[in-house]
Amino acid sequence: MQPQRVLITAAASGIGLQTALDFVESGARVFICDADAWALQQALEAHRALEGMLCDVSDEAQVGALFEQALLALGGLDVLVNCAGIAGPTANVAEMDFAAWRQCLAVNLDGTFLCCRAAARVLGAQGSGAIINLSSTAGLYGFPRRAPYASAKWAIRGLTKTLAQELGPNGVRVNCVCPGSVEGERMDRVIAAEATKTGRTEQQVRELFTQTASLRTFVSAQDISNTIRFLASSAGARISGQEIVVDGNTETL
Repeated sequence: MQPQRVLITAAASGIGLQTALDFVESGARVFICDADAWALQQALEAHRALEGMLCDVSDEAQVGALFEQALLALGGLDVLVNCAGIAGPTANVAEMDFAAWRQCLAVNLDGTFLCCRAAARVLGAQGSGAIINLSSTAGLYGFPRRAPYASAKWAIRGLTKTLAQELGPNGVRVNCVCPGSVEGERMDRVIAAEATKTGRTEQQVRELFTQTASLRTFVSAQDISNTIRFLASSAGARISGQEIVVDGNTETL
């Protein structure tokens, strides 16, 4: 059987990198991108099985170049994982800076759309493949002081459902994963920003996040990678148009 050919965005660290390494371990060929040149260089030097390039997914021309290079390196495409996203500003809507709003939507939503569009053309033509988008529990419940992030993640769910309907007749599956609070540097920055905005300590904010989940714990990048790889595998061959929530059961935000 031919190894899966996988493209993962924002995979120089965090969920993206964990997922890339797990795909490699399972025998897949993996191409990654990231907008952070230093992090990308470090990842590619540390993990020689990975190939990749610098890419800002909110830029249409750069996404075009990404797919051209990835298809050349991999010899085709079977799986796209859209991990690219930024936390965006922490502020009430009444105080929100429009430029910060637009930047968050550009990376999280426009970037997902551009990559989905490029992958749809390839996978639809070959009649097989899988796209996994990253939404969030913020895209299920909303998120005070994080309106652009929550809005983008809600929209990704709509994009996923629509694309699943469009590509299903061509044998292509499209799903999204909705992580809860994921341990790591990005979550640490979110907690710090929330602490500053609300006057709480970072430990108090961390405990508040933990208390929103029935399992009273954050999830890990490994948890999300496990779900992504299941959806991309033959075990998930009849799953499409779904929102898989990995969050320890969020009770309230």
